[in-house]
Amino acid sequence: MIRVLVADDQSLIREGLRMMLGLYDNIFLVGEAANGEEALRILEQEEVDLVLMDIRMPVMDGVEATKRIKEKHPHIKVLILTTFKEDEYIFEGLKNGADAYLLKDISSEELVRAIETVYKGNVLLQPEIAKKVMGALYEKSEKDKHKDLLKELTKREYEIALLVGQGKTNKEISESLFITEGTVKNHITNILDKLNLRDRTQLALLVSKKL
Repeated sequence: MIRVLVADDQSLIREGLRMMLGLYDNIFLVGEAANGEEALRILEQEEVDLVLMDIRMPVMDGVEATKRIKEKHPHIKVLILTTFKEDEYIFEGLKNGADAYLLKDISSEELVRAIETVYKGNVLLQPEIAKKVMGALYEKSEKDKHKDLLKELTKREYEIALLVGQGKTNKEISESLFITEGTVKNHITNILDKLNLRDRTQLALLVSKKL
């Protein structure tokens, strides 16, 4: 028997989940909470295996509640169930220890399978959520790669590279740094050689990805 707590500020959602989960013999609804603070109070009084957690709630939202639950009750699984797809909620929830992140448009069968999967100790993300996470990790990796490349530059070369990234001309760069245009041109040539770039357009793109 999987003992479940539902935390959602909408009474209609709580009622729907109560009715739906009541159809499955292997799931027992321990209680319902309208916000994260209420959920924490219930967890102090009842034995719970898994929390179905909404994100946006008054008093204490699901992100903060997940963090508190994992700090006080690390054995309790948290399955975030929400209508929101914003990256900030996905990453904050996962960073705080959420075991699953699902959107509310899933079917009852899918939700129960997710509860069973998470209860067994697995982490679960819907494909579109997983895609967002992987995309963000790839973007971070690319940014880190670009930062490492720019570390090869001297301080002066780095300054010039940033100005090129801002779309400045050689003349504007020379006036900004109080050096000759010829010196700027030489620096840019050295920068392109060091970074194995074809022209200043590629340099500007590289810098823009770093920023």
